[in-house]
Amino acid sequence: MSNNVIIVTDSTAYIEPGEAERLGIHIAPLQIKLGDELFQDSLGIDSDELFHRIQSGAPLPISLPPEVSIFVDLYTKLHDQTDRILSIHTSSQLSQTIENAKLGAEGLLGRCTIEVVDSLSTSVGLGILAKAAAEAARDGMSLDDIVRLVRGMLPHIYLVFYVETMDFLERGGQIGKAQAVLGAMLNIKPILFMEDGDIIPLEKVKTTEKALEKLYEFVTEFDTLEQTAIIQRNKDPLPEAITLQGRLQQSFPNIEFPIIQYGPDLSTHVGPNALGVVVYEGLTF
Repeated sequence: MSNNVIIVTDSTAYIEPGEAERLGIHIAPLQIKLGDELFQDSLGIDSDELFHRIQSGAPLPISLPPEVSIFVDLYTKLHDQTDRILSIHTSSQLSQTIENAKLGAEGLLGRCTIEVVDSLSTSVGLGILAKAAAEAARDGMSLDDIVRLVRGMLPHIYLVFYVETMDFLERGGQIGKAQAVLGAMLNIKPILFMEDGDIIPLEKVKTTEKALEKLYEFVTEFDTLEQTAIIQRNKDPLPEAITLQGRLQQSFPNIEFPIIQYGPDLSTHVGPNALGVVVYEGLTF
């Protein structure tokens, strides 16, 4: 049995096609409940189909964590290859995935060391952490050192975005029903920020132009940018995303700002009409 560290994450993580396989990252799928139907996140249903169904009158989707048995089976299979596993997952404020991963790890207590880490993030942010951990594992870094590396990265990953409708925020408890109704009447677009793993309203604007300006200003406050992305609902770049990308590339000509579609799980929290930016500012020593 190898003592190399194996990395596990979940399907909320945005990892470029082929990268999970190349880096040896194992993925536990969440489920999306749409009415009476259950789909595997990003596998059984993609964001385009999910949003189309919602716009056609389907009930609002619900995100469900991988069952404990999924983690038991995955950890048991990986234990045939190693006795050191690092499991990094979507924020515990958004999902019970972390809790189920910990319960799944209990069955191997004493036989395999499994560290379960709350990313306090999701989507691109979680993907950045999982890939960094996998690359460190390939370099032969110890489990303790990889955990230390990941925990050191957590405060340097940021997610800010705006939404066109408050329905999903109201259902998730981030805002009250009265706020949602008033926001719809006044056509208010909330600017949201991920803080300590939770999505919180930061401020409100009334036009898309002002919302884009807020996202631009947020990114330009950073002195260093190691990795960034613009996240949106569509696979093909939206005009608003292209506008934001152009402005940011003028200010940071040496930085790439890829436009990425966010997954079904994140859409259950922010809805089908969100646009945001993810920033990893990098570690300073």
